[in-house]
Amino acid sequence: MPERTAPQEDAPLRSTSTRGPRTPDWWRNAVIYQIYPRSFADADGDGIGDLPGITARLDHLVELGVDAVWLSPFYPSPQADAGYDVSNYRDVDPIFGSLDDADKLFTAARERGLRVIVDLVPNHTSSEHPWFKEALAAGPGSPERARYIFRPHKPNNWESTFGGPAWTQVPDGEWYLHLFDAGQPDLNWDHPEVRAEFRDILRFWLDRGVDGFRVDVAHGLIKQADLADWHYPVEPLSGPGTEGIRPPMWDQDGVHDVYRDWRQVLEEYPGERVLVAEAWVAPAERLAAYVRPDEMHQAFNFEYLEASWTAAAQYAVIDRSLEANGSVGATTTWVLSNHDVIRHASRLGLPVGSVRPRGIGAGDPQPDSQLGLRRARAATLLMLALPGSAYLYQGEELGLPEHTTMPDEARQDPTFRRTGGEQKGRDGCRVPIPWQSEAPSFGFGPTSATWLPQPEIYAEFALDRQRGVPGSTYEMYRSALRLRAQRQLGLGRLEWAEGPDSVLAFRNGDVYVLTNFGETPASLPEGARPMISSEPLRPDGLVPTDVTVWAEV
Repeated sequence: MPERTAPQEDAPLRSTSTRGPRTPDWWRNAVIYQIYPRSFADADGDGIGDLPGITARLDHLVELGVDAVWLSPFYPSPQADAGYDVSNYRDVDPIFGSLDDADKLFTAARERGLRVIVDLVPNHTSSEHPWFKEALAAGPGSPERARYIFRPHKPNNWESTFGGPAWTQVPDGEWYLHLFDAGQPDLNWDHPEVRAEFRDILRFWLDRGVDGFRVDVAHGLIKQADLADWHYPVEPLSGPGTEGIRPPMWDQDGVHDVYRDWRQVLEEYPGERVLVAEAWVAPAERLAAYVRPDEMHQAFNFEYLEASWTAAAQYAVIDRSLEANGSVGATTTWVLSNHDVIRHASRLGLPVGSVRPRGIGAGDPQPDSQLGLRRARAATLLMLALPGSAYLYQGEELGLPEHTTMPDEARQDPTFRRTGGEQKGRDGCRVPIPWQSEAPSFGFGPTSATWLPQPEIYAEFALDRQRGVPGSTYEMYRSALRLRAQRQLGLGRLEWAEGPDSVLAFRNGDVYVLTNFGETPASLPEGARPMISSEPLRPDGLVPTDVTVWAEV
């Protein structure tokens, strides 16, 4: 593949990936970029990002070098949970635009060789969804209530993932389940009408040309039949409890019947349409069940995201993940940041071994910003060298940190409200991203309005401060993605190399990858030619601490 240079502003951009737009099994090695529509680009100046804003910025993704885009929800919603409370699965919320805007976005992406994955939220609807309104009006024992999980008495002690009880009582005395906000009632996936409805929703968007679906809370659709009490924290990464018991609300075997059914729907369409599981499931063997040949194509590796910044921890999770997924013929899907977790440029600035907090506020211990960015760059190069697919979260290519000093009065995440402020929530990673350092809202939109406040430090990370600047985080991402495609690293095979305990090293094809987690500088094999490193190597060629290097061998 020829060297890619910065395009002229008026030049039409095309994807230069070595994989074409309709290559079979494209998802096995794809790099997919997550867009959180509220915070990517605002075309109309109301302070909230929208679909026309995304369309206008698609060339950025082509220049960056990704293969596809995943769009977080843009459906009609009361916005109790930033759009993950859907009231209509077949339309676009006016704050984001219209169905026509969505069609234009899909077309513009295809013209640039980019595939489009949309979010699907099947575990729950909004309480404003017509079905739930009908359920409330129809009363106890009605067919309308059977679509949800209603009980005459509060049946267990379950807590909401957002804090507080997971059951809410309605005026006639019955209780309904919501594993998240009270405005997000859980659907009853044992009901045939629910299953039929979502098959139809899949077809609605497939007919409009989308390339697949990222499935929200994919591990939560089926609940244990007896709704047994749960005496451990409701943690996102759903492994067995301290007594080896699997949580009754997560990762029940029945979910796999749903995804085998959905896979058949996708197989009706040409072009390798995909299903992607947001399944907070551990261990790796349980997660691999979601990507068996007749189920989903990808499942985010959150155990990898949660792994400590040590050579031993990284080795363990990478090796276990590759083995588990390989056993079912699947590749591994790597991720370091998304809209639900602290950005890794800040998370990795916390002390090694810390439990990941659910948000950071001004009164909390603050990350070491320089250390966090240094480690984040090293972690990114490590991730992009691994066989499989990788997901990037908007703004990470700029090295964006979490907004850790956001005023409490500006916070909108229901986690903050439902925990009485004990957990700061996810707003800090959802702040509108900066494009131009001197423009209103840092180029996010034509006005200074933003739905969440941007920290002043974002000016330093704006795209115009980094584009074309050697050594910038943005240019590091571009170079890494170009090399990853050239060397076919996503389709490669990992072979571990010997080294000190504080060093992680492996070969992927003719590329040797080394990450130094220790304080002692590390050496590359004799004759290795460095191609890219997350920070400059020492004059003597040794690799400093918290640095990843790719070398040709």
